Amino acid sequence: MKKRIKKEEIEKKSKKSFKIYLFILISLGLMFILIPNVFAAEDDPISVVNNLSDFIFQLTKVIGGIIVGYAIVQIGLSFTSHDASQRANGFLFFAGGVIIMCSKTILNIISG
Repeated sequence: MKKRIKKEEIEKKSKKSFKIYLFILISLGLMFILIPNVFAAEDDPISVVNNLSDFIFQLTKVIGGIIVGYAIVQIGLSFTSHDASQRANGFLFFAGGVIIMCSKTILNIISG
């Protein structure tokens, strides 16, 4: 016994797939339009590596800040719900986020 598909269901599915297709097409178009030109400004390869290292450490600092923010929210929610395990996880997230944020300083201290 074959199931008959209604005309409205086909129209809904085709509209939804067309919207997804347009979203992907516009996203790819914007991605290619908004890509900046990157020029090599320096001939010294060491300075390029240092710039990359600084960028990576800035990125880890931002990720650590996001983790710390999430931990503060989790700690606050644990106080309202009186959940000890959530509070412990919040404090662990907080400590991990602070360590991630300070990773460049920690590595500089270790390396001398």
